[in-house]
Amino acid sequence: MRSRTPVRGPELTELGLGAAQLGNLARTTSDEDAQGAVDAAWDSGVRYFDTAPHYGLGLSERRLGAALAQRPRAEYTVSTKVGRLLVPSPRTAHRQDDGGFAVPAAFRRRWDFGRDGILRSLEGSLHRLGLDHVDIVYLHDPDDHWQQAATTGIDTLVELRDQGLVKAVGVGMNQAAMLAEFVRRCDVDLVMVAGRHTLLDQSAQDELLPLAQERGVGVVAAAVYNSGLLAAARPPADATYDYLPASREVTDRAAAIADVCERHGTTLPEAAVAYPLRHPAVVSVVLGARDAHQSRTNARRLAASIPDALWAELAHLGLIPGGSAAPAASAAGGERS
Repeated sequence: MRSRTPVRGPELTELGLGAAQLGNLARTTSDEDAQGAVDAAWDSGVRYFDTAPHYGLGLSERRLGAALAQRPRAEYTVSTKVGRLLVPSPRTAHRQDDGGFAVPAAFRRRWDFGRDGILRSLEGSLHRLGLDHVDIVYLHDPDDHWQQAATTGIDTLVELRDQGLVKAVGVGMNQAAMLAEFVRRCDVDLVMVAGRHTLLDQSAQDELLPLAQERGVGVVAAAVYNSGLLAAARPPADATYDYLPASREVTDRAAAIADVCERHGTTLPEAAVAYPLRHPAVVSVVLGARDAHQSRTNARRLAASIPDALWAELAHLGLIPGGSAAPAASAAGGERS
């Protein structure tokens, strides 16, 4: 699997495994399926794994750490996130978590982008992962916490990076505008943009991607299926878009893109995975997987050959912006097996 090396930060495989589903996102995943998802991703060449305390109140980190425990530490990259500190909550442990994960509410999430909160959060993550360090730390969804996140939060992560405790620091969000402000004002190495650099939403191209390229900040693209609408060859009638029922307008647009894909011998999900990597600022696409089959499917989609004529027709029809050229080989970084 090909890898890309950002200007600042570790080499990342073009495909990363997003571990939210290992935390029982929306429904229960078995330990065996979680292990299978990681094993199949590894066998496919994936060496970048992303998680967060938020995902299943620590369950994702515990499962990911267990699944990687026998792998050579120098051969893979792990990112986790800070900003939601997990606080024990024994009085609610009999309830179901209300944060979107099928786990007991034995902890509550407390927003904290302060120095002590970040250090405590990272210490907990290392314990759950069974690691002595992670490679990348992102501030997680600081939408309503700009002031603290852009000052104390980033300063704390930079301190950890300068001490050699992490290799790269950044911010992960579901919006592009604030990420652009972090790139403009703060000393970040990477940003993870979820759902804003996709076949259906190119808002990251307005400011974030050009600015990141100019400043040498690597971009990790996540949620490239926009929560499901682009995950099947044809958009289903009950498809979701950004975690809500998809509107008729956006479903029709996805169907129009699917028509073009079929004319060029490819599929909508394959194009959805390939599209973000066409921009030279993007260093990896992170896809979630719940089991081995989904991990293998992700790898097959990445490996699909997408003809340039497909992108040209999509641009001609106004379905994607024109002028999005694939990065040169030198910008994409080196390859490894």
